[in-house]
Amino acid sequence: MDFEVVADTRCELGEGPIWHPIEKRVYWTDIHGRRLYWFDPGTGEHAPCDYEDQMVGGMTVQADGSLLLFREHGNIVVWRHDGVQKTIVERIPGEEKHRFNDVWADPEGRVYCGVIGYNAEIGRLYRLDPDGTLTKLLDDIEVSNGMGLTPDGSRLYYTESLKRTIWQFDYDRATGVLANQRPFVKVPDDGGFPDGLAVDARGRVWSARWDGWCMMCVGEDGQDVQSVKLPAKCVSSACFGGDELSQLYVTSAGGEDRSTNGESAGSLIRVDAGVRGGTEYLSRIGL
Repeated sequence: MDFEVVADTRCELGEGPIWHPIEKRVYWTDIHGRRLYWFDPGTGEHAPCDYEDQMVGGMTVQADGSLLLFREHGNIVVWRHDGVQKTIVERIPGEEKHRFNDVWADPEGRVYCGVIGYNAEIGRLYRLDPDGTLTKLLDDIEVSNGMGLTPDGSRLYYTESLKRTIWQFDYDRATGVLANQRPFVKVPDDGGFPDGLAVDARGRVWSARWDGWCMMCVGEDGQDVQSVKLPAKCVSSACFGGDELSQLYVTSAGGEDRSTNGESAGSLIRVDAGVRGGTEYLSRIGL
């Protein structure tokens, strides 16, 4: 499968790519490098955003085009290119030694957001409703990670990295409630750790594999369909982007040591996956 490095940013921990359908850009974060980046497929240009020095563990595009940033200590803010516009959550009690790690907006504009300790200690999964209400959904999570919805909207996929498991839940669009947790994929010990994910229009899950040098495509039955080998050891997350959502944009980490982590570690990589992405939703927090 064809791929190309489109932004050689050498991120320490490149993560959380999202497609901005209004600006026609890909955004992603270097969590440990405390930077945000953008890439414009139309021009091929990329650059760091003018952003203050704080970790961003995930972000969503708001319905008004702003970005919702999920930062350290449970801090959530609305951000535009001229700076922070509004604070949604100042702090989450009990999360002072944690940061966000991967978030996902649902069809109703809610955001499901995971937190982990700075050294990957036990974390949690929360749901942030449009009115700003925060609800804890899961506790004692071993590295909260990628999420995505099946095309029919009935099931939510959720990754718990250190357990090498992608779970599936029954998802209720009306209430945001998750129920009936069961395994979808159990990754073998030699397959790397499942990290971020993206769901395509056919319902297949594209799972980034940390320490696995690849993106793994998994069918709706939970069986591996295809492995896309990449020149980066720590493949961290992915999103579909472009006008037709026909390109898979993949983040990676470890750019400070390419002798160990691969010749393109820390870069943004574009993969021609040969399939369109599934629907990506806009958050509506505080709107």
